[in-house]
Amino acid sequence: MIEARTTGFWDGLEPLLRGRSFTDLTHAFHPGQPRFPAFPDEVRETLFDLEKGDGFTAHRYSIVGQWGTHVDPPSHFIRGGRTLDQIPVEDMVLPMVILDITARVNASADATPTMKDVQAWESRNGVIVPGAFVALRTGWSQHWPDTSAMANRDEGGISHTPGWSQEVLSFLIEERSVTAVGHEQTDTDPGMATSRQDFSLETYVLAQNRWQIELMANLEGLPEAGAALIASWPKPFRGSGFPARVFAIH
Repeated sequence: MIEARTTGFWDGLEPLLRGRSFTDLTHAFHPGQPRFPAFPDEVRETLFDLEKGDGFTAHRYSIVGQWGTHVDPPSHFIRGGRTLDQIPVEDMVLPMVILDITARVNASADATPTMKDVQAWESRNGVIVPGAFVALRTGWSQHWPDTSAMANRDEGGISHTPGWSQEVLSFLIEERSVTAVGHEQTDTDPGMATSRQDFSLETYVLAQNRWQIELMANLEGLPEAGAALIASWPKPFRGSGFPARVFAIH
């Protein structure tokens, strides 16, 4: 008689992961890195230090929540919006879509995605599935951690950086029901908008009860379809943002 053997979840998952690539989409944060101009710099203090004879090393970090590669929940801009602790963990593992406008950004730093980009993606890969995470690939993370290059300001102080567009975000959220979006640059809105304190696109995303990841890294190595996005962050009670660890399996 052959005894039945219960198969654990890992037994089914491990063969799927074997041989896959894992790409870290996260910048390591540190004092002096690029940041939103109104935010203070990181302060890092060594409280205990093995090199000085202590039994262990421990640091105290003083950072704003929106620091480095980070997550913005709805409450970041929306009164009464979901906070970090209210986003369920099942929403942190998502099918990943890469919308690539790098070539256009190379021609003009002010480039934004158009519906033609989305339509071309869907013609190659099929309809974007509900619940997806859509990342805007612009190549902008190549400038990290050069603050001046990330902001790319002209002589008049106007920032020229890529960003999202209203037509594409509206389509992704209202027609394709994506769960979240992400991008390489500092802000959702292009630099010419943020230079005049216009954050309407970020406000729109968060007002739709979506979350986003800003300052993503290493998007250039990912396929435009077929990867899985894993995003995780600490769970501060009523948190309005925090550095995130984000990676893709492909």
